[in-house]
Amino acid sequence: MQDLMIAVERVHDALHTAVRAAGPVAHLLTEDATFDVLPSGAGASGAAEIDRFVTGQVVLPGDLTVRRSSRTGDRFRVVDEEVFTFTHDRELPWLLPGAATGKPTELVVVTLTAVKRGQVTRARMVCAERR
Repeated sequence: MQDLMIAVERVHDALHTAVRAAGPVAHLLTEDATFDVLPSGAGASGAAEIDRFVTGQVVLPGDLTVRRSSRTGDRFRVVDEEVFTFTHDRELPWLLPGAATGKPTELVVVTLTAVKRGQVTRARMVCAERR
């Protein structure tokens, strides 16, 4: 059981690393995978579409820092709660809709990643501005 949980965490972490680098992700996904970002409604379905979404639309702030608050999981999924801190110096329609403000911003981001047979079947990010 512990080995399965570690394997799921490795796939989850590989997906997060690829998304942060805006690199290809299709090799980490099942063909029918889904990726959703709420409340923006951004995302895609299917490995090829998710790959296009990540490499073509995911832009991250240059000064982004990510601090994990908690992680929990089992042999099928991992749930992370993280705080994203950055300067809102560019439009980020997939993550934080609206015009760039130039102000320091903190988002609380909860990510659920479901894994089956070593590949991601679903990833969902829920974001809320921290006040």
